[in-house]
Amino acid sequence: MSLPNSPRITNIAWGKLEVEGAAEPYRDAKLYPGGSRAWEWTETGTHHSPGIQPEDIADLLEHKAKVIVLSLGVFGRLGVAPETLESLMEQGVKVHVLKTKEAVRLYNRLSEDEAVGALIHSTC
Repeated sequence: MSLPNSPRITNIAWGKLEVEGAAEPYRDAKLYPGGSRAWEWTETGTHHSPGIQPEDIADLLEHKAKVIVLSLGVFGRLGVAPETLESLMEQGVKVHVLKTKEAVRLYNRLSEDEAVGALIHSTC
């Protein structure tokens, strides 16, 4: 049984991320095989430093993402907590950490034939 495709990002601008199948644009988004949702930093207490928390990636793993793209923001100001990367490596999940524009390009390319998930930050 194959996983559903991850939705493509159709447009990105400062503070606005449009995703295939989403009713409205997101500011920041979680994308995974079969869907997407807003990425609300307040759910896990995420801040620019130390950055993306292991709890932030839980949805992606629950939806069976085998490759994850983490966006650092347009200017690279969002960090990634070391324990987040350690958790992904321990679980055998390949991870790419890039600034937003590069992250979106890679994510869209991978979404064509990979079980890919992403956290995309559309500002800073």
